Amino acid sequence: MISQLAADEIQLVDNHPDRHVVVKGDTLWDISATFLKSPWLWPKVWSVNPQIDNPHLIYPGDVVYLVYVNGVPQLRLDRSGKLSPQIRRSPLEQAIRAIPLQDVKSFLSDNLVLSADELQAAPYVLGGANSAIIAGAGDRVYARGTVEQNDQNFFGVYRPARVYIDPDTEEVLGYESKAIGGGYLVSTKKDILTLDLKRTHEEVRVKDRVLPTPETVIQSVFYPSAPDKDVSGKIMSVLKGVTQIGQFDVVAINLGDREGMKPGHVLHVFKKGEIVKDPVTGELLTLPSELGGTVMVFKVFDKVSYALVMKAENVLSVLDEVHTP
Repeated sequence: MISQLAADEIQLVDNHPDRHVVVKGDTLWDISATFLKSPWLWPKVWSVNPQIDNPHLIYPGDVVYLVYVNGVPQLRLDRSGKLSPQIRRSPLEQAIRAIPLQDVKSFLSDNLVLSADELQAAPYVLGGANSAIIAGAGDRVYARGTVEQNDQNFFGVYRPARVYIDPDTEEVLGYESKAIGGGYLVSTKKDILTLDLKRTHEEVRVKDRVLPTPETVIQSVFYPSAPDKDVSGKIMSVLKGVTQIGQFDVVAINLGDREGMKPGHVLHVFKKGEIVKDPVTGELLTLPSELGGTVMVFKVFDKVSYALVMKAENVLSVLDEVHTP
């Protein structure tokens, strides 16, 4: 039985259609947003759907239509022109994506956020072959330190970029390390590491750090959802270094694994209220915060997360607040 809480949460957009024919390029987020004010709630509207064994596998040509169950809107699927279940055989890669990952992948970030101890312990680049102080893909570089070798012996090269300090508590949350490239560890002699660079985004320089590269730096599939509990935080920075933040920009927020953040968590962004002068009393007043957009967490560290701006109703800024929707 569908609870009254679910009925309260699920709200339809104005002038929504009764049905939508899925086309190539659609995403679950797009389709849900056609019907729902909160598109990340699609697990609730499809959870009781008897016609979708896996609601994450929907294909071009499918028809998504709206029904009501006990007064609560639900999305159903028609794959045959009839409103009845049918067997479908289609290559898995033809299924639509949850979010437009390929369209936004270039906006995501392979950067890491390290603790002070992790940064201090990371091996650092001494230089390249023939006394080179900068190197690129195809070059050999040497680093000093110790690492735990992985199966592929592939290591990333990172450059310390900035320190994240909580804007409210002034706690040091971590040190951002910018992804420069990576290469294969070909030999170790005492604490000297020899790496052959395979790919680089920028020139590798002396003092860049060498760290194991996770098998999947950026998760390839996201199923957005609200956090399990109420959380509040702030945008600390935008990775491109701009001052105004818009759709598909990547931001760093002061919430991480210790606050229960997971990849796919969606948060509302509230623009901080402007400071105005009362024309009668002369007092300086802060206006209430206003809903400004939506972000989705895609990479989580201990005390910091990276999030992608999925929707920006207004221009967002550093120190805007983020909350559980």
